[in-house]
Amino acid sequence: MLADYWFTAEPEFLTGMGVDLEKMISRDSFTAMLEEQLNKPMEEKRSYAIIWLEHGRPIGHCNTNPTFFGDYAHMHLHLWGRQDRKKGLGASLVKMTLPYFFDSLQLRRLVCEPYALNPAPNRTLEKLGFVLEKEYVTTPGFINFEQPVKRWVLTAEQFRGMA
Repeated sequence: MLADYWFTAEPEFLTGMGVDLEKMISRDSFTAMLEEQLNKPMEEKRSYAIIWLEHGRPIGHCNTNPTFFGDYAHMHLHLWGRQDRKKGLGASLVKMTLPYFFDSLQLRRLVCEPYALNPAPNRTLEKLGFVLEKEYVTTPGFINFEQPVKRWVLTAEQFRGMA
């Protein structure tokens, strides 16, 4: 189901969130990478994912990658289906996910760097109280093209102070 999101998505959707289609790995490599992370102890995970459900139906995921247990992680958020986007679900789903990241991974801070030209995740992070640290140009991941990103940060103290 997680692999389906990446390998059945419309090319325009993927590029809209900063993916360089030429850099996509094979589905088999992707699945092997996921299985490897699932079998690692929490302290050794480089990636950790939460699958979002609505009425028992999987609708998306939020993951950290890279993850540095006890320190910080980079968060990524994805709603899988067009029918679930632009409904205002993102903020509530991410808010429910934050305790898993901060508590299970014992994080001191959580970083999220969405494509600056993709407004949805940037609005979600702002709404949740992440602090915009900077906007800069980078290649954020191995499947991305060089792009402007917005670096949002939420510390453990800020998370604990959320209502």
